Amino acid sequence: MEEISSFAGSVRNVLFIMCDQLRADHLSCYGAGKGALHTPNIDRIASRGARFERAYVTSAVCGPSRTSYYTGRYPLSHRVTWNRVPMPVDELSLGDYLEQAGRSCWLLGKTHFMPDRLSVKERRWTMPEAARALFDEGGFTPIERYDGHFEPEAGSPYRQYLLDKGYESERPWSDFVIGSRLADGSVTSGWYMRNAGLPAQVRAEDSETAYLTDRAMSFIEARGEDPWVLHLSYIKPHWPYKAPAPYHDLFGSEDCRAPVRAQRERTNGHPVHLAYQQQEESLSFAQDDVWRAIRPVYMGLVKQIDDQIGRLLDHLERLGRLDDTLIIFTSDHGDFLGDHWLGEKEYFFEPAIRVPLLIHDPASAHKGPQVFNEFVECIDIVPTILDAVGIVPPEHRIEGVSLLPLMRHGTSAGWRDYAVGSLDYAYREARQILGRDPAACHGMMIREGRYKYMHWQDYRPQLFDLHDDPDELCDLGRDPALERVRSRMRDALIDWNDKRKTRATETYEQVKQRTHAHERLMNILIGRW
Repeated sequence: MEEISSFAGSVRNVLFIMCDQLRADHLSCYGAGKGALHTPNIDRIASRGARFERAYVTSAVCGPSRTSYYTGRYPLSHRVTWNRVPMPVDELSLGDYLEQAGRSCWLLGKTHFMPDRLSVKERRWTMPEAARALFDEGGFTPIERYDGHFEPEAGSPYRQYLLDKGYESERPWSDFVIGSRLADGSVTSGWYMRNAGLPAQVRAEDSETAYLTDRAMSFIEARGEDPWVLHLSYIKPHWPYKAPAPYHDLFGSEDCRAPVRAQRERTNGHPVHLAYQQQEESLSFAQDDVWRAIRPVYMGLVKQIDDQIGRLLDHLERLGRLDDTLIIFTSDHGDFLGDHWLGEKEYFFEPAIRVPLLIHDPASAHKGPQVFNEFVECIDIVPTILDAVGIVPPEHRIEGVSLLPLMRHGTSAGWRDYAVGSLDYAYREARQILGRDPAACHGMMIREGRYKYMHWQDYRPQLFDLHDDPDELCDLGRDPALERVRSRMRDALIDWNDKRKTRATETYEQVKQRTHAHERLMNILIGRW
């Protein structure tokens, strides 16, 4: 890989912040400030840089979305279509590209990455210890990998931190981080959403969000003048919906917007949507008591993230690092919280597939706040970071594009006209409800300026007019008057598919050198009279 310079322009460091299951509409700069929830510290990133109004993930599922963030490639290219699906051994990540240029990508928090150990075993490959460590962590160099959502293993630094802080238990995460104490003194679990409104037993300063922030601040200070690339990956506001005091009751149900949903989605809905509505989390969130209990806690978790981002930004400013650090703030997907009669994420509706994306670029900070309505995708993060530190992205692999020319020069000529997402619901109960074979659970989405088209394998499509119906409540997939629109968007999906970079083992230059070169390279004569 060609390296342009040691450190390009004014970007010396990169802070890549990702939240888990954070909706864009729960940040002030995306409109949440009109209600009770304010996020002034996250808004500071937007005020110093760019806010992207149309930022989309390639899949509203943790595993495939994060793999796209880390490889710069769509799920149909990197082949990680669901959580805990191993990333094929021939894929490369942001950390790999940085390592090839003599740099490291440090990690604090969640990646959901799974290495393809079976392929290595089947081929009887061996690796040097350092290479094996990078392979096992998807190219990242962990300060601490913490995927959350389960009791940490015995050797977990966060588990030991909790024990050192006096949280005495065989299961400190279960009993304190997501556990609450009832009036009778018994401990109850945050896995049950009915307990969401009770405060976690862990103190706010010892919670996962604060702990990861503390570790990030320590890492940045310890680096001194040495450059760094850090992926800080929070696990909140993802379930279990459990917040420490005072965040557990900062908001009430009166502060929350009711779910966006219509009765016709239940009575005349699409078969896949109806199947998703029958899953346990959706049946729960369909009840008014549930969303009224969960949404305030979700808001509290977002508020805690905002407070911790404030601490982190103040720390960067004290160290003089705001002037040379590219800061990216985003999420791996959103959360329905009852919208469209759904819980969790996955489906192609806006609350799950659209994410916040804020970027502070030192080289364009003098322009003040910028707002972009171009379609950007999570695959754009890898080429943006590589571009910022002076590394040429490998054109034959990377399917995203750097956002720096857009931010620095306003260059949007030839920009994409749409965003694309995919869903493999073979692993979900919806497949069983529909009686589908695992090979027949493929969905695709294409979102352009006005319309969103959803393709479902063996089912009719869905179509939404986001101009007249921004809440996506009226499915036009069977409207005969819009057949030309559906046909046009089907063609756009075919056009998109034609552009996938599936030939990833040879560069374009190598292809050019080998084109019609069999005689010159191998002394092979074909068709000669």
